[in-house]
Formats: sequence, structure tokens, C-alpha cells
Amino acid sequence: MLFEVWAPDADSVGLRLSGELRAMGRDPGRDGWWTAEAEASDGDRYGFVLGGDGSGGDGSGGDGDGSDGDGADPRVLPDPRSRRQPDGPDGESAVVDHSLFEWRSDWAGRGLPGAVLYELHIGTYTDEGTFDAAAARLEHLVELGVTHVSLMPVCPFPGTHGWGYEGVSLWAVHEPYGGPEGLKRFVDTAHGLGLAVLLDVVHNHLGPSGNHLPAFGPYFTATHHTPWGAAVNLDAPGSDEVRAFLLGSALAWLRDYRLDGLRLDAVHALADGRALTFLEELSTATDALAAELGRPLPLIAESDLCDPRTTTPRESGGLGLHAQWNDDFHHALHSALTGESQGYYADFAAAPLAAVAKTVTSAFFHNGTYSSFRGRTHGRPVDIGRTPAHRFVGYAQTHDQIGNRALGDRLSATLSPGLLACAAALVLTGPFTPMLFMGEEWGARTPWQFFTDHTDPALAEAVRNGRRREFAAHGWAADDIPDPQDPATRNRSCLDWSEPSREPHARLHAWYRELIALRHALPDLRDPDLASVRTAHDEQARWLAYRRGDLRIAVNLGEKPATIPLGGGRRRGGGDRVVAAWGPVEAPGGDGLLHLPPESCVVLADG
Repeated sequence: MLFEVWAPDADSVGLRLSGELRAMGRDPGRDGWWTAEAEASDGDRYGFVLGGDGSGGDGSGGDGDGSDGDGADPRVLPDPRSRRQPDGPDGESAVVDHSLFEWRSDWAGRGLPGAVLYELHIGTYTDEGTFDAAAARLEHLVELGVTHVSLMPVCPFPGTHGWGYEGVSLWAVHEPYGGPEGLKRFVDTAHGLGLAVLLDVVHNHLGPSGNHLPAFGPYFTATHHTPWGAAVNLDAPGSDEVRAFLLGSALAWLRDYRLDGLRLDAVHALADGRALTFLEELSTATDALAAELGRPLPLIAESDLCDPRTTTPRESGGLGLHAQWNDDFHHALHSALTGESQGYYADFAAAPLAAVAKTVTSAFFHNGTYSSFRGRTHGRPVDIGRTPAHRFVGYAQTHDQIGNRALGDRLSATLSPGLLACAAALVLTGPFTPMLFMGEEWGARTPWQFFTDHTDPALAEAVRNGRRREFAAHGWAADDIPDPQDPATRNRSCLDWSEPSREPHARLHAWYRELIALRHALPDLRDPDLASVRTAHDEQARWLAYRRGDLRIAVNLGEKPATIPLGGGRRRGGGDRVVAAWGPVEAPGGDGLLHLPPESCVVLADG
């Protein structure tokens, strides 16, 4: 087989294969590339030894000279395009023959329109924390009515447990989860059950430990600085190959693992000043692969820019991504439910129900408005007449919005079942593509905390102290902040699968199932026309109502009964009927007034 590696600054490169070292030659057709032909089989261990400078520019990780610096044997580095790291990011790579896996499911794919997403972390979805254990729980999602499982990152990182955003080896799969074979079994099982699988990928930074890319070439650049240090090199010298590395990784997930799309982490943090941006290149290449494979491959961005160009088609001057997370909707909803006003919630907390109403009709709250959190005007209006609502993902909870809190507390830690039911109604009957965070559907009481398993003691201590300092600035005592390195922090974050069968969780779980079934059954709930949504609200009485076609949804977040005048928005002919309700709710009478109990919600239909 052909072994190849890009190492433009090396004077020589050796291939260490199954314990034997052999020289590699320069590729005359590709500047900076080295190749060697050798017999190898699935599972064979290999790595590269760099000679000469090999410093590769800015960034961290790797000595850059391919040796231990003390006259010892040359240091063997893992392949930047390694498909498997059996011993973790610092060990040798292993050959993976993707053709050996026998796929059982004949899968045609599933697009985003009409989808219900479910964000899932393999390491805490079950106590075992493996692909196979998670696959055994997928029937739960089928019964719930979910259509797409959105996996958090699965690239290798040091240790066993972590969120995945500190991953390295961007072409490989974390071995403790089950490695490449485990991911394939998970995807194959999901497809057999009718579930699509998305994967969260991180292109804006690599983890602080186990990152050997700088030893090979200018994968990072000091031209830009990010919260993680030197930026991934998307526009400085050498960036053509870095882009090709990232593009190849993204397409490999879709092709080799039959994944159904990617969630792109924090695209606003990609430092890219080129005329043709990396995201445009990625969307172009992904659309071409989708056409080749004959199935949809959506790209979903995480972006805090409130810029509709992110999901505007390329032919209309946009980046061509297919959807993006809508944090504005989350922040408005969270403020309305909890009353929290700290940090970025400040912009939404002054009139949270008005903020929810604005987002469900305009997508972004910040669409050219002043942001007190940022101290400047922020965002750009969405053309709601031309932009389908399914391009925006709406949610009440995500891994970020739970795990980045001091205690990793979910909404269920402080809200009543009635308010949780209202949150579910607004997410699952709203115009956006809805997404749930694992366990949300039954009001899980387990927290989801920040946890790491760094094998470097100095890094572990730095992360522990940094977390405590961060929240000390907000008034938290250091001893109250969970230690990310303590295995108990991860263990507390695992779902308790005994909860869905007992109250109050069982009732909430049934409510989620009912709402998702309605979304699948009623076309009005899947209507992508944002311009057709009509809203009304009362900030003081804490109720909000909106119309979607022949349906009206009303929520009362207050502690007192609410009387909601629906008469002005009713269509002629016939009365209203209750389609679904949390608690005893009667349809409005002839006066068009809806009487809604405290902390309750209802879905009404005309006629």
C-alpha cells in the first residue's frame, strides 16, 4: 500500500512499519510530500520519523526534529491522517482497511426538512460509554420519534473520558469508545432503525495534548490568535495543504463511516481571510459528494455571528451551509423560563417573551440591534420570505448551555415539570428544526458537567485551577466547582436509565413523544415559512401564543392562570379543538378566550 505524508520542512522522512524503519522519497509531483510503498494489512502499526528541522511553524505539540533530543532512537510520530490510534494520540498509528467492514443496512439517507435532532455524547449516554452500549439504547430514540442522532466529537484525545472538543488525530476515532469498527457498528445499527447520524467536527483548534501536527508542517499560524493560541492555518503560507487536510477529514467521515452530515463547531472562530473561504470549499465538496452518493449530507454550523450568509446558498453569495444552531432562540427561551439575566442573557432578559416572539418570526434576535453584552450593534436580518425555517436549529438545552454552567445543571434542576413541558412545546411546535439534548426528553436529574481525563499532570492541574478561577469571578467558591479530573464528575454526568419509567419523568417523556408525533403528523408544524408565523404575548402575565397554519400554540409560564384572547387570530368557520395539552385545558368558547392554568401549554386546531 502507499504511505504518504506532507512534511515540507523535513530533510528526510522515514516510515516505521511493524517495527522496521525504511526511507521515504519525495513526491516529485507534490511539493512537500513524501511517499513509500510497503506491504501492510489492517491493524499493522506504523508512524513517521522526521529528519532535519521539521519545525513546521507555530503551534504546540511535538519537538519538531523527530528525535528525543538525547541521542536515543528517533521519535516515531503518528500519521496526521491516521485512521486509528490504538494506544491514544501519542502512540503509533494503525492501518485501517475500510473495505473489510460488512455494512448490513441499505441506507438512502435523510435530509433536514422535517427532522428532529438529538444531541448525544457517547461517553455519558450510558455508564459503559461505548458505541456498542449507545447503539443498544437507540430503540429509545426510535420510540421517541427522533430522526437524526447528532454525535458529539469522537476524535481521539488523551485519557478515556472527555467532551471530545480537545480531540486530535482528526481522521481517527477515539479508541475507548470502540474505535473505527465501533463507530461503523453504531451507524449501521442506527440506519437499520431508520435513524440518520450526524457528527460534530472541530476545525477551529486542536486539543492541548497529543497534537503532533506542528512537527510536520505549518498547520498553525501566528498570523491570527484565538482563545486556544495560534490559529489553524487557513490563509497563511502552506494553507492550501492544511485546507486539503481538513476537507479530506470531513469527507472521510461522510464516505468511510456513512455518516449523514456534520455539525461544524464554532465556525466564527475560523480565522480565514481568503476570498474563497474554507467553509465555501467545504460546502462545495460536500454537495458534490452528496450528489455522488445520492443522499443528502447537511452541514450544520455553530455560529454566534447572527449572519444569514452562513446558510445562504453559494449561488446567492452565501457560504452554502445547510443550517445553523440558533442561540438567540435558546437565550430568549432560557431567560423566559428561568429569569436569568447574567452574561449574554442580559440582552434577552429585559423582555424575554418579546424576544422569543421575535426569534420565532425573524430567526435572529440580534439582526442589526444593539447588544449590551458585546457593547455594539450585532447581527444582520434574515430574509424570512426566502429563507426556510429548517435552516435554523432550535433548542432549549445543549451540551454547551448545560456543561458550561458552574455545576452543569440542567433546566430540570430548577424548573417545574410544567415549565419543562412549556419549553418542549415551544421547541417542538416552533418553526425551527428542533433539537434535544440527551435525557431532556424525560427531565433527567443527572447533571452534565465539564470533565476531562488529561494524562499530563501539569495540564490536568491547569484545567482544574482554570475552571475554579473562571467561576470564582462570578462568586462561586472553589470547593463548589466539580473537579474536571475527578472520575466522579464524569460518572455523575451519565444518564440514569431508570428515570424514564418513573414519575415525574414518565409523564414528561410521554409529552415529548406526543409533541414529536404531532410534528410528524401535522404539516403545519413543518411549514418552513417564517413569514407566516403570527405571535402574541403578555410580558407581565407571562403568556405567549403563536399561529402556525391551522394550529395555535399557547404557553403560560406564569404562576397564575392566564386568559389569552385568541379571537382576533381565529379563522372563520368552526371552533377550536384541543390537539394536545399539558394539564386540563378546555378549548376557547365563543368569546375566543383561552383559559390556561399556571405553567401549562396547549396545541389547538381550527375546526
